[in-house]
Amino acid sequence: MLLTLDALDLFAGAGGLSLGLEAAGFSVVGAIEVDADACATYRANHPRAAVLEGDIAGIDFRAWRGIALIAGGPPCQPFSVGGKRLAAGDARNGIPEFVRAVSEASPEAFLLENVAGLTAGAKRAYLLEVLDQFEALGYVVAWQVLQAADYGLPQLRRRLFVVGTKGRRTAVRFRFPAPAHAREWASAGTVLDPRRPAGEPNNAIITYARHPSLRPGPYHGHLYNGGGRPIELARPAPTLLASMGGNKTPWVDTLGIVPHYHAHLLAGGAPREGLVPGARRITVEEAARLQGFRPGTFFSGGRSSRYRQVGNAVPPPLAESLGQAVKEHLARRPRYAARLGGQARRPG
Repeated sequence: MLLTLDALDLFAGAGGLSLGLEAAGFSVVGAIEVDADACATYRANHPRAAVLEGDIAGIDFRAWRGIALIAGGPPCQPFSVGGKRLAAGDARNGIPEFVRAVSEASPEAFLLENVAGLTAGAKRAYLLEVLDQFEALGYVVAWQVLQAADYGLPQLRRRLFVVGTKGRRTAVRFRFPAPAHAREWASAGTVLDPRRPAGEPNNAIITYARHPSLRPGPYHGHLYNGGGRPIELARPAPTLLASMGGNKTPWVDTLGIVPHYHAHLLAGGAPREGLVPGARRITVEEAARLQGFRPGTFFSGGRSSRYRQVGNAVPPPLAESLGQAVKEHLARRPRYAARLGGQARRPG
């Protein structure tokens, strides 16, 4: 029998995590988000959830005490490779608030998402400190960096996930879902049609770099101006960033210019100038599809805001795989089965 379990989404953004959890069988009853556009997006796509718009610091989580799952992706700028990486000293660090939420609500389980950079270098010590805090609250904790392309996303996207479930340290730890697509990554071309853009066009131009930085592959290096790079349609797209919009938006090569220009430079040809023929930026709709949102998913706000919401989201297909694994883990715990009146599955 499938279980319907209540969940609360913190730092919910556009709701990618919630969409995946709902597909896995959770009922997301509430979401907390400070950005007004993201809240409007979330409300449109999750009409049955209560959305609290505002600073999470003002929320008393005891109202959700005993909920099945608290999930969320606290702001990752403090740990991102692309940021200043101030970690625990950064005022934007939302992890302490996530820990507080778990402490006050005492859910059966929690799911935390963040950038993979939190596991490396000096940031790793902070991660271990946070894990100790969760264990002190009575949770058995497991963590792993997952590659979203291994779970069917047509995009290379490595993210850290931390899962904790109530229990003694000797209890069985959560096992992360096995990659279903580790040997067969989906290509960006499965959701992008170079000649038929989906959604509102992004007319930001693409020009040749005056001083190109050449690499062995045509889709690497810096051969074009701006932060947005060309997408190789035969492979997963590179990681989509929240800074998309304008010339930081990835683009597609409708005329096959990229490989030919790379070969031209390798042969000693002079750098070109001006606009790149046939190049166009991906639209918000196309970015959302690369992020695993269903075609036609509504996003509120101006174009830059909508790109940011997409880039910040947890890919729904990856969230679904994790949600399913969390649900199955909980359903096998005798204590949890008893709390649900014997509805949960017991070990076979």
